[in-house]
Amino acid sequence: MSKEEAIKNWIEDTYGSPKKLAQVLDVGIEMLFYLEENTFEKREVQDVVSALRGMITILRAS
Repeated sequence: MSKEEAIKNWIEDTYGSPKKLAQVLDVGIEMLFYLEENTFEKREVQDVVSALRGMITILRAS
């Protein structure tokens, strides 16, 4: 399986669509600017971390 196929499958399996993943990552970008106590729900932060970890795992695989 190519990296492109792995990424596509991971996105569909985990987020349902690239649009949903993009929404999670957009929240992550906002968090970087505004991460202060009580700004975001803990679950929102965890979702962004999971998305980034998943992308990193796939991209690091050779």
